[in-house]
Amino acid sequence: MTTKPPLSPTARMAIDYGPLVVFFAANSLLPGSQLERVLAATAVFMVAIIAAMVYSQLKAGTISPMLWLSGALVLVFGSLTLYFHDQAFIQMKPTIVYGMFAAILAFGLITGRPLLQSLLETAYPGLTPKGWRLLTINWMIFFVAQAGLNEVMRAWLDWDGWVAYKTWAVIPMTLVFAIANIPMLMRHGLKVSDPKEAPIPPEG
Repeated sequence: MTTKPPLSPTARMAIDYGPLVVFFAANSLLPGSQLERVLAATAVFMVAIIAAMVYSQLKAGTISPMLWLSGALVLVFGSLTLYFHDQAFIQMKPTIVYGMFAAILAFGLITGRPLLQSLLETAYPGLTPKGWRLLTINWMIFFVAQAGLNEVMRAWLDWDGWVAYKTWAVIPMTLVFAIANIPMLMRHGLKVSDPKEAPIPPEG
């Protein structure tokens, strides 16, 4: 059995953030009332996340645990949105995803189990135990902050504003935060030919 080559940074971005961009496009371009656009965009989002997972399996031979979690919650909360005709369900999904990510990382820190390292070790060659611990703490704090921000934004913004926030604010914040960690990672042993290739978590 041959091992499939690792995904390029562009392919990883398409898998992790493509469904969210499709969600934004569907909400912006499809006609109808706000409720009709909510339901249509949610349905398109569900199809897009499934397509991303299938593409990951075909191209990389695997689906990351974080993408499994995010995809499963998109399908669950998307289904609730469609069934109850209530946008609150799909808007709560990022809060729950980020909260679960933060809780998983916190559990690893408390129990001394390097859970983040077990998920991403091949993507961060040479990183020392201290580097893994600092990276885990940084992402845990980031996920907690994103969960809180999502709750603030969904309470403060209307539907279209929240969709725009999810697409055009959260993605850049995640990328900037990931890049900001690179100097610390390199001080703690990270060895990559191109630091920009360091992976980032999937969209919440």
